[in-house]
Amino acid sequence: MTEEEGGKPARVVVADDQTVVREGIVMLLGLLPGVEVVGAAGDGEEAVKLVAELAPDVVLMDLRMPRCDGVEATRRIRSEHPGTQVVVLTTYADDESLFPALKAGARGYLTKDAGGDEIVRAVRSVLSGDAGLSPSIQRRLLERLSEPERQTAAPAEPPDGLTARETEVLVLIADGLTNQEIARRLHVSTATVKTHINNLFAKTGLKDRAGAVRYAYANGLVRPPSR
Repeated sequence: MTEEEGGKPARVVVADDQTVVREGIVMLLGLLPGVEVVGAAGDGEEAVKLVAELAPDVVLMDLRMPRCDGVEATRRIRSEHPGTQVVVLTTYADDESLFPALKAGARGYLTKDAGGDEIVRAVRSVLSGDAGLSPSIQRRLLERLSEPERQTAAPAEPPDGLTARETEVLVLIADGLTNQEIARRLHVSTATVKTHINNLFAKTGLKDRAGAVRYAYANGLVRPPSR
Protein backbone atom coordinates (compact mmCIF):
# COMPACT_ATOMS: atom_id res chain seq x y z
CA MET A 1 0.00 0.00 0.00
CA THR A 2 1.33 3.46 -0.82
CA GLU A 3 0.91 6.73 1.03
CA GLU A 4 -1.54 7.95 -1.56
CA GLU A 5 -3.64 4.79 -1.20
CA GLY A 6 -3.94 4.52 2.54
CA GLY A 7 -1.44 6.50 4.57
CA LYS A 8 1.33 3.89 4.72
CA PRO A 9 4.34 3.74 2.42
CA ALA A 10 5.11 0.59 0.45
CA ARG A 11 7.64 -1.49 2.40
CA VAL A 12 10.42 -2.53 0.02
CA VAL A 13 13.42 -4.87 0.13
CA VAL A 14 16.22 -4.25 -2.39
CA ALA A 15 18.22 -7.24 -3.65
CA ASP A 16 21.40 -6.65 -5.67
CA ASP A 17 24.83 -8.25 -5.34
CA GLN A 18 26.73 -5.08 -6.28
CA THR A 19 27.18 -3.02 -3.13
CA VAL A 20 27.45 0.35 -4.87
CA VAL A 21 24.35 -0.30 -6.97
CA ARG A 22 22.37 -1.65 -4.01
CA GLU A 23 23.26 1.30 -1.79
CA GLY A 24 22.49 3.72 -4.63
CA ILE A 25 19.02 2.24 -5.12
CA VAL A 26 18.35 2.36 -1.38
CA MET A 27 19.45 6.00 -1.26
CA LEU A 28 17.32 6.91 -4.28
CA LEU A 29 14.22 5.25 -2.86
CA GLY A 30 14.78 6.98 0.46
CA LEU A 31 14.26 10.30 -1.30
CA LEU A 32 10.97 9.30 -2.91
CA PRO A 33 7.47 9.55 -1.42
CA GLY A 34 5.41 6.44 -0.88
CA VAL A 35 8.31 4.02 -0.39
CA GLU A 36 10.09 2.78 2.73
CA VAL A 37 13.16 0.56 2.30
CA VAL A 38 13.05 -1.99 5.13
CA GLY A 39 15.95 -4.21 4.08
CA ALA A 40 18.70 -4.85 1.53
CA ALA A 41 20.08 -8.20 0.37
CA GLY A 42 23.30 -9.11 -1.43
CA ASP A 43 21.93 -12.23 -3.16
CA GLY A 44 18.75 -14.18 -3.75
CA GLU A 45 19.18 -16.43 -0.73
CA GLU A 46 19.41 -13.42 1.58
CA ALA A 47 16.42 -11.83 -0.16
CA VAL A 48 14.25 -14.89 0.56
CA LYS A 49 15.31 -14.81 4.22
CA LEU A 50 14.55 -11.09 4.53
CA VAL A 51 11.11 -11.58 3.04
CA ALA A 52 10.40 -14.30 5.61
CA GLU A 53 11.56 -12.00 8.43
CA LEU A 54 10.16 -8.66 7.30
CA ALA A 55 7.13 -9.49 5.10
CA PRO A 56 7.71 -6.53 2.76
CA ASP A 57 5.15 -5.44 0.19
CA VAL A 58 7.62 -5.56 -2.70
CA VAL A 59 11.11 -6.84 -3.49
CA LEU A 60 13.16 -4.99 -6.11
CA MET A 61 15.09 -7.95 -7.48
CA ASP A 62 18.30 -8.08 -9.48
CA LEU A 63 18.66 -11.22 -11.63
CA ARG A 64 22.34 -12.11 -11.91
CA MET A 65 23.39 -12.83 -8.32
CA PRO A 66 25.50 -15.52 -6.61
CA ARG A 67 24.21 -18.46 -4.49
CA CYS A 68 20.60 -17.98 -5.60
CA ASP A 69 19.80 -15.93 -8.69
CA GLY A 70 16.88 -13.57 -9.04
CA VAL A 71 14.65 -15.96 -10.97
CA GLU A 72 14.94 -18.72 -8.36
CA ALA A 73 14.55 -16.21 -5.52
CA THR A 74 11.42 -14.82 -7.20
CA ARG A 75 9.96 -18.30 -7.60
CA ARG A 76 10.57 -19.09 -3.90
CA ILE A 77 9.22 -15.79 -2.67
CA ARG A 78 6.03 -16.01 -4.71
CA SER A 79 5.53 -19.63 -3.64
CA GLU A 80 6.32 -19.23 0.05
CA HIS A 81 5.25 -15.60 0.62
CA PRO A 82 2.48 -14.75 -1.87
CA GLY A 83 1.74 -11.49 -0.08
CA THR A 84 5.04 -10.07 -1.35
CA GLN A 85 5.25 -8.90 -4.95
CA VAL A 86 8.47 -8.88 -7.00
CA VAL A 87 9.65 -6.20 -9.40
CA VAL A 88 12.77 -7.11 -11.34
CA LEU A 89 15.32 -4.29 -11.58
CA THR A 90 18.17 -5.44 -13.77
CA THR A 91 20.64 -4.46 -16.44
CA TYR A 92 19.36 -7.17 -18.75
CA ALA A 93 16.29 -6.99 -20.98
CA ASP A 94 17.00 -10.04 -23.16
CA ASP A 95 14.49 -12.86 -23.58
CA GLU A 96 16.58 -15.30 -21.51
CA SER A 97 16.25 -12.94 -18.55
CA LEU A 98 12.78 -11.48 -19.10
CA PHE A 99 10.56 -14.49 -19.68
CA PRO A 100 11.92 -16.82 -16.95
CA ALA A 101 11.53 -13.97 -14.43
CA LEU A 102 7.92 -13.33 -15.41
CA LYS A 103 7.17 -17.05 -15.44
CA ALA A 104 8.64 -17.32 -11.93
CA GLY A 105 6.09 -14.78 -10.72
CA ALA A 106 7.58 -11.31 -11.12
CA ARG A 107 4.82 -8.75 -11.70
CA GLY A 108 7.13 -5.94 -12.76
CA TYR A 109 10.29 -5.70 -14.85
CA LEU A 110 12.47 -2.60 -15.16
CA THR A 111 15.98 -1.99 -16.40
CA LYS A 112 18.44 -0.10 -14.23
CA ASP A 113 18.25 3.02 -16.37
CA ALA A 114 14.74 3.53 -14.96
CA GLY A 115 14.27 6.74 -13.00
CA GLY A 116 13.00 6.97 -9.45
CA ASP A 117 9.50 7.96 -10.55
CA GLU A 118 9.32 4.94 -12.86
CA ILE A 119 10.36 2.62 -10.04
CA VAL A 120 7.69 4.05 -7.74
CA ARG A 121 5.06 3.69 -10.47
CA ALA A 122 6.02 0.06 -10.93
CA VAL A 123 5.78 -0.57 -7.18
CA ARG A 124 2.35 1.06 -7.04
CA SER A 125 1.19 -0.86 -10.11
CA VAL A 126 2.05 -4.30 -8.75
CA LEU A 127 0.48 -3.50 -5.40
CA SER A 128 -2.75 -2.51 -7.13
CA GLY A 129 -2.79 -5.77 -9.08
CA ASP A 130 -1.41 -4.45 -12.36
CA ALA A 131 1.87 -5.22 -14.11
CA GLY A 132 4.76 -2.82 -13.57
CA LEU A 133 6.55 -3.03 -16.92
CA SER A 134 8.65 -0.41 -18.64
CA PRO A 135 7.52 0.61 -22.14
CA SER A 136 10.45 -1.21 -23.77
CA ILE A 137 9.58 -4.43 -21.91
CA GLN A 138 5.93 -4.12 -22.92
CA ARG A 139 7.00 -3.79 -26.56
CA ARG A 140 9.22 -6.87 -26.29
CA LEU A 141 6.34 -8.89 -24.82
CA LEU A 142 4.04 -7.85 -27.65
CA GLU A 143 6.72 -8.75 -30.20
CA ARG A 144 7.21 -12.16 -28.60
CA LEU A 145 3.47 -12.84 -28.55
CA SER A 146 3.24 -12.00 -32.25
CA GLU A 147 6.07 -14.37 -33.23
CA PRO A 148 5.06 -17.72 -34.78
CA GLU A 149 5.31 -20.48 -32.21
CA ARG A 150 6.57 -24.00 -32.73
CA GLN A 151 3.50 -26.15 -32.34
CA THR A 152 3.50 -28.85 -29.69
CA ALA A 153 1.05 -31.69 -29.53
CA ALA A 154 1.69 -33.86 -26.51
CA PRO A 155 -0.44 -37.00 -26.54
CA ALA A 156 -2.96 -37.57 -23.78
CA GLU A 157 -0.75 -40.38 -22.42
CA PRO A 158 3.05 -39.93 -22.73
CA PRO A 159 4.76 -42.90 -24.43
CA ASP A 160 6.93 -45.49 -22.68
CA GLY A 161 5.81 -44.48 -19.21
CA LEU A 162 7.40 -41.04 -19.35
CA THR A 163 6.33 -38.63 -16.63
CA ALA A 164 4.90 -35.22 -17.52
CA ARG A 165 8.19 -33.53 -16.56
CA GLU A 166 10.28 -36.02 -18.55
CA THR A 167 8.04 -35.39 -21.54
CA GLU A 168 8.47 -31.64 -21.09
CA VAL A 169 12.26 -32.04 -21.01
CA LEU A 170 12.11 -34.21 -24.13
CA VAL A 171 10.11 -31.56 -26.00
CA LEU A 172 12.65 -28.89 -25.02
CA ILE A 173 15.49 -31.11 -26.25
CA ALA A 174 13.64 -31.44 -29.56
CA ASP A 175 13.38 -27.65 -29.60
CA GLY A 176 17.18 -27.46 -29.53
CA LEU A 177 17.69 -26.24 -25.97
CA THR A 178 20.83 -27.12 -24.03
CA ASN A 179 20.69 -28.57 -20.52
CA GLN A 180 21.46 -25.13 -19.09
CA GLU A 181 18.69 -23.51 -21.13
CA ILE A 182 16.22 -26.22 -20.10
CA ALA A 183 17.16 -25.67 -16.46
CA ARG A 184 16.48 -21.93 -16.77
CA ARG A 185 13.19 -22.53 -18.61
CA LEU A 186 11.92 -24.96 -15.95
CA HIS A 187 13.50 -23.14 -12.99
CA VAL A 188 15.41 -26.20 -11.82
CA SER A 189 19.09 -27.08 -11.51
CA THR A 190 21.15 -28.49 -14.36
CA ALA A 191 21.67 -31.62 -12.27
CA THR A 192 17.89 -32.12 -12.10
CA VAL A 193 17.65 -31.77 -15.89
CA LYS A 194 20.39 -34.39 -16.32
CA THR A 195 18.47 -36.75 -14.02
CA HIS A 196 15.30 -36.34 -16.10
CA ILE A 197 17.28 -36.96 -19.31
CA ASN A 198 18.92 -40.09 -17.89
CA ASN A 199 15.50 -41.39 -16.81
CA LEU A 200 13.79 -40.72 -20.13
CA PHE A 201 16.72 -42.22 -22.06
CA ALA A 202 16.51 -45.36 -19.91
CA LYS A 203 12.74 -45.68 -20.45
CA THR A 204 12.87 -45.11 -24.20
CA GLY A 205 16.18 -46.80 -25.01
CA LEU A 206 17.54 -43.58 -26.52
CA LYS A 207 21.29 -43.06 -26.69
CA ASP A 208 21.73 -39.41 -27.66
CA ARG A 209 19.96 -36.09 -28.25
CA ALA A 210 19.62 -36.67 -31.99
CA GLY A 211 17.67 -39.83 -31.25
CA ALA A 212 15.59 -37.91 -28.73
CA VAL A 213 14.61 -35.38 -31.41
CA ARG A 214 13.55 -38.15 -33.81
CA TYR A 215 11.63 -39.88 -31.01
CA ALA A 216 9.77 -36.69 -30.08
CA TYR A 217 8.62 -36.11 -33.67
CA ALA A 218 7.80 -39.78 -34.26
CA ASN A 219 5.57 -39.88 -31.17
CA GLY A 220 3.74 -36.66 -31.98
CA LEU A 221 5.21 -34.70 -29.07
CA VAL A 222 6.17 -31.89 -31.44
CA ARG A 223 5.24 -30.91 -34.96
CA PRO A 224 7.24 -28.84 -37.42
CA PRO A 225 5.95 -25.26 -37.64
CA SER A 226 3.51 -24.70 -40.49
CA ARG A 227 4.93 -22.94 -43.53
